[in-house]
Amino acid sequence: MNASLKQPLIWVAIAIAALILITKTVAIVPEWDQAVILRLENPVATVNEWHAGEVFGRTGAGLIVRIPFVDRLVWVNKRILDVDNDNQQVLSRDQLPLQVDAFARFRIVDPLKAVTATGSTGSTETEVSAALQPLLGSSIRAELGNQDFATLLTPERDQVMIGIRTRLQVLARQYGVQIVDVRIKHADLPAGSPLDSALARMRTARQQQAITIRAQGQKDAQITRAQADADAARIYAASFSKDPDFYDFYRAMQSYRYSLGGGAAAAQGQGATSIILSPNNAYLRQFEGRGK
Repeated sequence: MNASLKQPLIWVAIAIAALILITKTVAIVPEWDQAVILRLENPVATVNEWHAGEVFGRTGAGLIVRIPFVDRLVWVNKRILDVDNDNQQVLSRDQLPLQVDAFARFRIVDPLKAVTATGSTGSTETEVSAALQPLLGSSIRAELGNQDFATLLTPERDQVMIGIRTRLQVLARQYGVQIVDVRIKHADLPAGSPLDSALARMRTARQQQAITIRAQGQKDAQITRAQADADAARIYAASFSKDPDFYDFYRAMQSYRYSLGGGAAAAQGQGATSIILSPNNAYLRQFEGRGK
C-alpha cells in the first residue's frame, strides 16, 4: 500500500479512536433518568438524583464527564414504576381463602442504595421490581390476615390498602424505594362451598343488623310518642285549669262529635246509628248556652 492510501486510513483510525474516547468520557443524563457512577465497580457519585418538589429542567440532568474505561454508568429510572402481585392465595382473619390481585406503584428515590442492594448486574428497575414482588405478597398476607373478608366490601377497604402500603414501605426502604400507592384489584373467594358459606354468614349478619336497627327505631318512636302525649296532657291540664267551664264545654263537644257524628259506630265497624233524646235531656244541656 502506498503512502497516499495509508495517510487517509490513519486519519480515519484517529477519528474513530477519538470518537470512542469521547463517548467513554462524555455522557448525557436525561431528565427521566438517574445515573450512578461506578469507578472500578465501586460507587463514587450519583447524578440527577430525585428530590421532592424538583423543577423540570433544573434537576442536574445534562452532560457529565467521567474517566474513560474506568468509570461505568448505571441508569436508574426516576419515573413511577409498577410491581404486580397476581393470583395470590391469602387467608383472612375469619379463615376464608381469598384470591387476591394487587399492584404497587413505587419510585426509586435513592439510586445508589438501589444499585448496591441489587448488585447492578442488569436493569436496576427490573431487579428492584423483582425484589419488591415477594415483599408486596408478604405485606398483603400480613394485613389481610388481620381483616375479615367483609371488610373488603366496605369503605374500610381503603384503610386496608393504606396498611399494606405502610408495611411494604418499611420493607422496601432497603432498596431506596418510596412506595407511592398500593391497590387491590380483586379479592375474591373461590367458587363453591367457601363462597356460599361466606355469603350465607354475611346475609345472616345483615339480617340481624336490620332487626336490631328496626327494634331500636320502634323503641325510639314509642319513647317520642309517649313524651309527646305527656306534653300534650300537661298543656291541656294547664289550659283547662284556668277555665273549668270551657273544659266542660270542650269535653261535651268531643262527646257529641263521637256519639252523634258516628264515631262510636265507625270504631266498631258498624253503620250509622240513630239516637233519640228528649229536648231537656241533661246530655244536651250545652246546646242551651253555657249549661247554666
